[in-house]
Amino acid sequence: MSHPYLAPVIDLVQAAGRAILPHWRSELQVHEKADASPVTAADLAAHHLLSEGLQALDASIPVLSEEACDLALAERAGWTRWWLVDPLDGTKEFISGSVEFTVNVALIDQGRVLFGVVGVPASGRCYYGGAELGAWCADAEGHVEPLQVRPTPPGSFTVVASRRHSSPAQERLLAGLGERFGELVLASVGSSLKFCQLAEGLADCYPRLAPTSQWDTAAAQGVLEGAGGEVLDIDGAPLTYEARESYLNPSFLALPRDAAWRAELIELAKAR
Repeated sequence: MSHPYLAPVIDLVQAAGRAILPHWRSELQVHEKADASPVTAADLAAHHLLSEGLQALDASIPVLSEEACDLALAERAGWTRWWLVDPLDGTKEFISGSVEFTVNVALIDQGRVLFGVVGVPASGRCYYGGAELGAWCADAEGHVEPLQVRPTPPGSFTVVASRRHSSPAQERLLAGLGERFGELVLASVGSSLKFCQLAEGLADCYPRLAPTSQWDTAAAQGVLEGAGGEVLDIDGAPLTYEARESYLNPSFLALPRDAAWRAELIELAKAR
C-alpha cells in the first residue's frame, strides 16, 4: 500500500535538503525567535520551498510549519488534514556543523500521522513511512531498504537520548531501566534521527520526558510506526496531533509495538 502524495513529498524534502546545504558549515547569521530558539537563512529557505511545494501539490491541505506557526487555534481547530513541517530540525546541530539535522514533513489526518518523511541533507538519506504503509530508507544513490524495529534487544538494552535535552524525570527513568535491564547503552543523537534509529533496529527505546514540539516528532513518528514501532504518552495512549492551544507535546515513549517489556516501560515512566 502507498499514498499518492508520498513520492512527491519525498522529492520536496530532498529539494529542501539541497536548499539547506549551501548554508551548512558556512558563515551564518543566527537570529533568535520569540521562544529564544535559533533560526537561520537555511531554515527559511527550506520553509519557503516546502510551503510552496505542498500548496502546489494540494491547495486544499493547509500547512503548519515551525517557521509560520502563528495561527490561532480557532483557525486550526477546523482542519481535518494538514501538513506538519519542520523545515530544519536540529538547527543547533546545524549551526555547530554537525551532520545531525533533518527535514521533517508529515501528513496529519484527524490527529494521526498518515505518513512522514525525514530527509538527512548531510548524507542524502531519506526515511519515510506510515502505520498502514510500511517504512523504508533510501540512500544518496537511491538504494532503498525496508525498515523494521527489533522487538528484543540482541544484547545490551540501547536507549536513544538527546544530545542537548534531558530532565530529572528522564534521568530517573533511565536509572529504572538500568535496574530492569542491566547496564544500558546510551546512543546520543540529534534531531528526529532518534526515532529513525529505532526504526532501523539500532536501538530499543527513546523516552522523552522533556519538551518537544509537534513538528519535531510527527514525521519520524510516521516512519517508526511504519517500521513496527509506536509512540505513547506516559499513560500508554498513542501520541496524537489534534489542534491544541500549545504546540508542545506531552512526555512520550517511543518503542517497538510488540516489545515484551512495553507495560514495564510505561509503569517505570509513570513512577518517575
